[in-house]
Parts: sequence; C-alpha cells; structure tokens
Amino acid sequence: MRIFAVSITAIILFTMVSTVLATPDESKLSDGLSEQFRNLSRDTEWKKVEELDLDFNIHHPQGMTKVGDRYYISSVEIIEKPEKYEEPKGGYDRSAGKGVGHLFIVDEKGNLIEDLELGEGDMYHPGGIAFDGKSIWVPVAEYRPDSQSIIYKINPESKKIEKAFEVDDHIGGIVSDETNKKRYGVNWGSREFYEWNEKGEQKAIKENPSHFIDYQDCEGVDENNLLCSGIAELPSGDDVYELGGLALLDRKSKAIKHEIPITQRSPQNHTITRNPVFVEKTKDGLKLYAVPDDDHTSLLVYEAKLK
Repeated sequence: MRIFAVSITAIILFTMVSTVLATPDESKLSDGLSEQFRNLSRDTEWKKVEELDLDFNIHHPQGMTKVGDRYYISSVEIIEKPEKYEEPKGGYDRSAGKGVGHLFIVDEKGNLIEDLELGEGDMYHPGGIAFDGKSIWVPVAEYRPDSQSIIYKINPESKKIEKAFEVDDHIGGIVSDETNKKRYGVNWGSREFYEWNEKGEQKAIKENPSHFIDYQDCEGVDENNLLCSGIAELPSGDDVYELGGLALLDRKSKAIKHEIPITQRSPQNHTITRNPVFVEKTKDGLKLYAVPDDDHTSLLVYEAKLK
C-alpha cells in the first residue's frame, strides 16, 4: 500500500509539473470567443473602461497581441514617407521610403519593457500580428503594394527573433495555425488571402470577396475561425470617413461567418479598429484592446456585455 501511495503521489506531481510547463494549444486560448462574437450586432454597446497612457512614442502602430499581462505591438517609424509616381517605375506605384520596424513589448501599466527592431532594407513596415501559443508572428513588408515581405516568428519568453520565410508580395497581416502547420496572411488592403505550409511554401491564394472593411489585424480564436479587425476609408464630401469593423472568418474557406460595424472614435477621431486590435472573452461578454492613434497616445480598452 505504501508503494502504491508513493506512485500515486509521483503521478500527481508529474501531472502538475507537466501542466505548468506545457505550452497552451492555440485552440485553447480563446474558448467560446467565436460563440460570444456571434451575439454581437450593430446595436451592441461598447463601453470604454480604461485608457492606458503609453510612456513612449509608438509612432504608427499596426498590430497587437496579448500574452499574459504583456502587450506586443508592432509599429512603423516613418523616416521618409513613400511618394507616389506619376507613372509606375519598375513595377511599383510609389517609392520605397525609409523607416524602422518595431515590436514593442509593453507591461500592464503602459510602460515600455523592450523595443525589438525588425526588417531589412526597404522592408521596414510591420503589419498585423498574432500569437499561436508558442510564437508571435510578424510580417514586415515594403511600404507599398506588390512588393516583398519577411515573415518573422518571435519567442515571447526568450525574445529570440527568427526569420521564418519571405513572400513576393506586401503581407499586411499573418496568423499561424500551429496545430495544422499552416500560416494564413492578407496582402495590401487584404484584397487576397494567402496560405503557406510550415516551410513557407505557398499552398493557396484566394481573392477576398468582401469590401466592407480592409483587414488590418487578425488572430486565430479557435481551430476553425479567425477574428479580423480593420477599416474602410469612405468618401464623405471633401473629407474621408473611417468605418470600423470586426469580422469572424472561417479559417479554411475565408467565408465570413459574422461581422459588425464599430463606430467608436479615438481621441484623434479615428475609428478604434484603425490598426492594432486584440479581442478576448470575458465571463459576460468581450473585451477589446486598441491603439488607433499615432505617436504619444494611449491603449484604449472597451467592454461589450452580452445578456
């Protein structure tokens, strides 16, 4: 009986240690989020519950994910803005410009912990990012359509940066499906969806039939779905109106399962889904994190409570 008791204790201890050390599977990160999202509508009330001042210049933020109590925010620091050509040159409609790509690591109080620089040469523009349970994936592209990109993966614990693969197009957002060893991406204006295998070999490219919004930032929320955020810039007299939105997409077909407009505005009068967005499930609804404004700004937190 004593040997049996020791064996049971050893099994329990082994199980506890294994549970602590195990890397969470991507499909477990957002259990129930898809179901909660389907309950949202244009009438859903999004209440701002926090405005977290950032203690650094975030430049022009692009994508965001959250791991534990840390925010990871990609951003482009523009040194020389690309200029449109009167006629295309070398297959491009504008110059490359100059800049620096950043992945900022921020604590729960808005303090900058670390600034990881990303990119090479003309590829300095990071896009929408995502965490797959193991790595944070970041595309860094030239700041012009029909160009080139480097896809990076970063270990959030060691901060190790690895170049995963390169793409002959501007990739503006990426999601990794670690379970099925697939990577999904969107190009400039999210007009096309890409699919690659774990080696970065292109397996499919599909036209985006939706023109409601251009997807800026996407995250895998379970094994079947992607949640994407973005904007559409619509003519409004002599001005431009930014329409924000969120969309739940099927991973495989990229068909829209549910989508809603977002009308909340930032202090600089941008739609809050203009660039970096991260959404998580709460016990009675959803919480949305956003950094829609540039330079010295704040991380905005909204909650939608569902009955």
